[in-house]
Amino acid sequence: MSKKRSPIWWVVLVVGLVVVNFIASQLHSRFDLTHEKRYSLTKTTKDLLGQLKNEIVVNVYLKGDFPTEFRKLATATQEFLSVLKESNPSNIRYYFVDPQDEVFSGKTWADSLRQLGVDPINLTVQVKAGQENKIIFPYAIINYEGQQSLVNLFQSSKRNISVSELNNAEAMMEYQFASKIDRMLYPEKPLIAYCVGNGEPERAEVFALRHTIDPESINYAALPDDARQRFPPARSNYFLNLVDLQTLPFVPDTFKVLLIVKPSIQFSDSEKLKIDQYIMRGGKVLWFIDDLHAEQDSLSIKSQLIAYDRNLNLEDLLFNYGVRVNPDLIMDLQCDFLPFAVGGNPSNPQYEFLHWNYYPLFESRNNHIINKNIGLVAGHFVNSIDTVGGKEIRKTILLQSSANSRTIGTPAVISPNENRNAPEDALFKQHDIPAAVLLEGKFSSLYRSRIARSQMDTLRKYGGFRKETQEENKMIVVADGDLVLNDVSPKSGPLPMGMNTFTVGTQYEYQFANKDLLLNCLEYLTSKGNIIKTRNKEIVLRLLDLKKVEAEKTTWQFINIALPVLIIILFGYIYQQIRKRKFAS
Repeated sequence: MSKKRSPIWWVVLVVGLVVVNFIASQLHSRFDLTHEKRYSLTKTTKDLLGQLKNEIVVNVYLKGDFPTEFRKLATATQEFLSVLKESNPSNIRYYFVDPQDEVFSGKTWADSLRQLGVDPINLTVQVKAGQENKIIFPYAIINYEGQQSLVNLFQSSKRNISVSELNNAEAMMEYQFASKIDRMLYPEKPLIAYCVGNGEPERAEVFALRHTIDPESINYAALPDDARQRFPPARSNYFLNLVDLQTLPFVPDTFKVLLIVKPSIQFSDSEKLKIDQYIMRGGKVLWFIDDLHAEQDSLSIKSQLIAYDRNLNLEDLLFNYGVRVNPDLIMDLQCDFLPFAVGGNPSNPQYEFLHWNYYPLFESRNNHIINKNIGLVAGHFVNSIDTVGGKEIRKTILLQSSANSRTIGTPAVISPNENRNAPEDALFKQHDIPAAVLLEGKFSSLYRSRIARSQMDTLRKYGGFRKETQEENKMIVVADGDLVLNDVSPKSGPLPMGMNTFTVGTQYEYQFANKDLLLNCLEYLTSKGNIIKTRNKEIVLRLLDLKKVEAEKTTWQFINIALPVLIIILFGYIYQQIRKRKFAS
């Protein structure tokens, strides 16, 4: 009877396996058991992918013979894109492309990427024959409905790549893709107002700022060749307009952010009222303020300079919002380099690069989505900041000094002779001196009890006077106007934001994360708050304790190698004993 039923049983089994496999292919699920939800998407990204009407194609240029670190980045990218595809399988495709593959007529993908303004990482790796240079393009290109967007998977240009930087790149991957897809789906660009009329820079020193905010407004034909390579054409995410507070009757709500960068001329009461009422109507302000006059050019010409108060007449306005920019300077042992004459003679001086404590480098504390996973931010002659006022305004410190810093009051004489001797470390006892702060909450007007009748009548034309914000508002105050300006090279023109003209072409050349900070500030203020929240993902780097590994090496070798073999032998012995007893009986 069992023999007759046997073929039917095998048919049922095969059919059952086919059905199970079909159901499994249609109903796929996975569980992310990692503490930081490493293999999960945020609700924001899932909702965004659900709005795709057509297919997105992603080309990732991380295929080829790479060092171990970038193989790990390629694997992490593939894992992320597979998770992305699972959220919307029909509308997402991705491919990994070798940049050295030929496209047509001898042209490679690498050539096409360079035409888009992509700078590869030239990495020196150790091989059996010695050292070898590897050209790596850690980029992806998203194509959607005729649009193309470049994703930088690793925002660093250093030749020595650290494990923590690669870890940060992996943590930022969701934000990088989500923000690009969001801009493709919703191409509307916020309007940014750049204030002029109070001595704000308007020439070559704001070129990098313009390229960062609105690159489509730049005339590239007038640029030197070197500058064209540093500032490739790109798609604008914002519109940038100049606004003169002296002639403008009021600041309209159409501007999403008012950008005030390094003013040098005193603000009138009328101008302050326009800024105040713009804030009361929900407008956002991004301040980059130099309270002191201290310029590197003056130091070069006169061999020393005196830092003194600019008297911008903004103290009461900022104090009313919860912050005070102090008339002092931050000095930090964690700082950038400048060339100093250390020998030779006046006609043939001998220069050496030394740390310049007035150029502090701010390391991100990762305490907010604005400064999360960004690198060092470079400052020039930076003031300190104090937060004041009650709890109705929330204050979040975005930039602060290192553990070895100090402040000096003004007027202060600054001289290159300070670098003739090494700085006395004992003087740098202060730490975490604030230099940038985010203010959030309901702001009240500075003029709520002192506005003149003529001013009140003027404001009636534009919606009337407001004593406070109706909803919570936000602004950012940075005590350094140079932070978003660029140096200008006599030979190659404007340099990228965060790059020191004195170190260009030397071993100390490096582009700091000033641009990233500016973009994060603008994105947070113009919010799409949901998109920027994807920056909150944090992937914990769990490194092995080398001392513990060495001490317990033999134990773990036994557990992982010998113990499984012993267990199998034990079960085999028990099984044989059971069989002997069974058949013996």
